[in-house]
Amino acid sequence: MIDIKFIRENKDKVKENIKKKFQEEKLPLVDEVVELDEKIRNLKQKGDILRQERNATSDEIGALFREKKVNEANIKKQKVVEINDTLVDIEKEENELSNQLKEKMMRIPQIIDDSVPIGKDDSENVEIERFGDPFVPKYEIPYHADICEKLNGLDKESAGRTSGNGFYYLMGDIARLHSAMLSYARDFMIDKGFTYCVPPFMIRSDVVTGVMSFAEMDAMMYKIEGEDLYLIGTSEHSVIGKFKGQIIEEKDLPIALTSYSPCFRKEVGAHGLEERGLYRVHQFEKQEMVVLCKPEDAMTWYNKMWSYTVEFFRSLDVPVRTLECCSGDLADLKVKSCDIEAWSPRQKKYFEVGSCSTLGDAQARRLGIRMKTKSGNQFLATLNNTVLATPRGLIALLENNYQEDGSIKVPKALHPYMGGKEILR
Repeated sequence: MIDIKFIRENKDKVKENIKKKFQEEKLPLVDEVVELDEKIRNLKQKGDILRQERNATSDEIGALFREKKVNEANIKKQKVVEINDTLVDIEKEENELSNQLKEKMMRIPQIIDDSVPIGKDDSENVEIERFGDPFVPKYEIPYHADICEKLNGLDKESAGRTSGNGFYYLMGDIARLHSAMLSYARDFMIDKGFTYCVPPFMIRSDVVTGVMSFAEMDAMMYKIEGEDLYLIGTSEHSVIGKFKGQIIEEKDLPIALTSYSPCFRKEVGAHGLEERGLYRVHQFEKQEMVVLCKPEDAMTWYNKMWSYTVEFFRSLDVPVRTLECCSGDLADLKVKSCDIEAWSPRQKKYFEVGSCSTLGDAQARRLGIRMKTKSGNQFLATLNNTVLATPRGLIALLENNYQEDGSIKVPKALHPYMGGKEILR
């Protein structure tokens, strides 16, 4: 959510930003917001004048009573009653307009960074850099579901009976490998100085609307029937929500957390849920990183965070690349974002395994998270990045460590988490 003062003083820039995101249907919101803001400020001014008049009249009433001028005092008292009634009406209208203003402001996208490439959708994202050589062996690499099933590690048929499409059972060594990757991701980030956190897996609606746009919420979130609770789509949501309404001492920043959670997503309109694979599923697990920092430090943290994910996957012998997300592919709250994609030797192309974003003060404004500085309280910046989302990360590991004899080479970094196993057969 953009500062109303900024919108008021930079209408053209806000509109140009909307055009860069190819959301022309939102252009009228800017003028509507400015008009509502003016009405609210006029009401506030009118209310302030009436309160001053009420206070002055109250002083007059006291003086009249002291002078025994009861009739005149009673006339003034009636005037105070009328002022109070008018103030009630003004405050009611002000609240109604303020709610309308907030709803419209929350639909206006955040101002994107000048470095973001302009493009309509993810097909126009820009490759930044590759890490590791994308290798295609001479032997054929099976579909990841077949690899898992040969190791008795995947059962989607049973999951279909218990839960429907988009769910799965992981078994045996594959399940252990999946958990090993998550445990390693946790320790990897702890070693980087992040504090480990296991957050609530359900959050209230005011937290949901504080961390994401309405469109994202409708497309992603599962709501608990009969309760004001949603299953989280990523632990970033509840981790940022931890600081809702808080004022944080500047000296205590940055706050760097790495959080584990299961994640639940509708994947509305996503194809592939009917398939037997694990690429798009309704339930997965994730190790995330979340940072709260001073706004001027946000870009430094952004570059650190995506580089940690690259380092993590390279330690598992998985080649990756980074892609700069174009303007049309950025969610409304994001200032800048990049995807980390892993190499698929089977498909001979890269696929997304993580995403790093800086959101400026958008989430902080929505949730009322401030930092206390010598010059007063101000909104801070929030960032998030995927360390590991699996089973998608598991797919990358299986394909890149698949051997000609059908075995899986366990990367050295995972040996301690696999009881010393180096090969899965």
